[in-house]
Amino acid sequence: MVMTRKTITIPEPMDAWVKAQVDDGRYGNDSEYFRDLIRRDQDRRLAEHQLRSLIDEGRESGQSENQIPEIKQRVQARLRADGRL
Repeated sequence: MVMTRKTITIPEPMDAWVKAQVDDGRYGNDSEYFRDLIRRDQDRRLAEHQLRSLIDEGRESGQSENQIPEIKQRVQARLRADGRL
């Protein structure tokens, strides 16, 4: 993997926080900490995108004509069939 060097400027309290994470042994160095932050941000944004897609899919599917008691019965039947109820 090709690595690119970045230079960032952060305030002293943030620098102290990063150093504390490294000193605690959670990360080997500052770069590992920042790479982990970026990976987590990427994962969070992907999860948000997937959730938005599911919400859009639900909205586009229209309103259900099923009543709550019917829905409950189907869920209970499915849970029984799976052995979870």
